[in-house]
Amino acid sequence: MAPFVDSLGAEFRRMWLRIVHHTLEKAGPAFIKWGQWAATRPDLFPGDLCAVLAELHTKAPSHSFSFTKKSIENAFRRKLSEIFSDFEEEPLASGSVAQVHRATLKSRYPGQQTEPIVVAVKVRHPGVGEAIRRDFLIINSVAKISKFIPTLKWLRLEESLQQFAVYMMTQVDLAREAAHLSRFIYNFRRWKDVSFPKPLYPLVHPAVLVETFEHGESVLRYVDEVEGHERIKSALAHIGTHALLKMLLVDNFVHADLHPGNILVRIKDRRSSHTQLFSSKPHVILLDVGMTAELSKTDRINLLEFFKAVALRDGRSAAECTLRLSRRQLCPNPKAFIQDVENSFNFWDTPDGELLHPGECIQQLLEHVRRHKVNIDGNVCTVIVTTLVLEGWQRKLDPQLDVMQTLKTLLFKVDWAESLFYTIEGLMAP
Repeated sequence: MAPFVDSLGAEFRRMWLRIVHHTLEKAGPAFIKWGQWAATRPDLFPGDLCAVLAELHTKAPSHSFSFTKKSIENAFRRKLSEIFSDFEEEPLASGSVAQVHRATLKSRYPGQQTEPIVVAVKVRHPGVGEAIRRDFLIINSVAKISKFIPTLKWLRLEESLQQFAVYMMTQVDLAREAAHLSRFIYNFRRWKDVSFPKPLYPLVHPAVLVETFEHGESVLRYVDEVEGHERIKSALAHIGTHALLKMLLVDNFVHADLHPGNILVRIKDRRSSHTQLFSSKPHVILLDVGMTAELSKTDRINLLEFFKAVALRDGRSAAECTLRLSRRQLCPNPKAFIQDVENSFNFWDTPDGELLHPGECIQQLLEHVRRHKVNIDGNVCTVIVTTLVLEGWQRKLDPQLDVMQTLKTLLFKVDWAESLFYTIEGLMAP
């Protein structure tokens, strides 16, 4: 149906978007993952398609408890009852690659008893590896065919598939996710207000991951709340901003899936016996770290210069930085792209344009990227989109907080390279 989308009107396009969503949902894990990933790439796909594909992040079908039991016993060479004193057969959640059960760990190591501890057990779905290989063959065939159909070229399927393949492989290996958790835990070891689930070695395997169970409620409760809890919401927005800036500017290791579903909040209650004044302090737990991003030194410099240009509303510099965000730039008409971006930025400098938030400016810039077929390397775009996602829900939490302004303040320090680590750490660490 895609060749006819642009010629048969808005109603047909809406119907096509729903059918694309439904088809990917039923087609298998690689198709679902491709849809989830494509939803984060507004530089490659139209905004309405990204919005519909984002719905694929919701609950996926779960597998049977018998398969879960068999997977765990095969992975750790021990009976389920030897590892856990209690195991909930019904999964808490299910994604396209794995599902999560709550359990109580009886002993962490063979022959060594420990205190019972509540854990989350992530188990990979049956046949995911084989299904993904099969699905890749199908998607690759469609992508190659689409190159020769002029009305399908706008989908940029082959280019997206090459970048998606790398992303997909990092999601399937749960042992890799455990390594990511360990690295984040080390990076944030001095922070009291941000934490991650802890992988419980040696109960880590490519098909099964046992980690600490983290209590909390979704940050969506506060994001969607129109009134109330203003102090907590403002604190959450600042914690999220500073955590992202630390990942990006200090650690160069970014959690690349920071949508609200992966963020839990715990509230620490404190009462003063003298004044009876009540105060609450939020603690943020970041989950599901299978998808991360690291940038080369060149990419980091270009990306920071890009953020600087957006913060200053300098269209030409922003466009030139964007063109440098790929090692293999194939934009057919760079001059036209620079001119279009400059025109947009010139409008943003007018009284009407000043009402636009920097996040909306970047969204529109990515639309120019898509239309002009500008290449952006996957990791770089992942960081940009993560910043946009975070900026979007933080603006709901605290309209006064401006992520780009905070970033600009840090980046325009003369000695920012030397002082950045201490600046960021000083914001949140004890």
